[in-house]
Amino acid sequence: MSESMLNMWISFAGMGLLLLAIGLILLSRYKLKGFLSVVVSLLAYISLIFGAIIILYIVFSGPTA
Repeated sequence: MSESMLNMWISFAGMGLLLLAIGLILLSRYKLKGFLSVVVSLLAYISLIFGAIIILYIVFSGPTA
């Protein structure tokens, strides 16, 4: 697998984590209460941070040959 294809799949994983974070934040704010809401919200924010780091890495790594 070439470096370009690997970067594509890594960026898809980052975008997936960002979408997962959106869904979990909405779930924890509007559907859940109490301790479960805190756990889901924490998982959502961890996914948001990892997804953002992945996307920033892909963007700043520049074009591939």
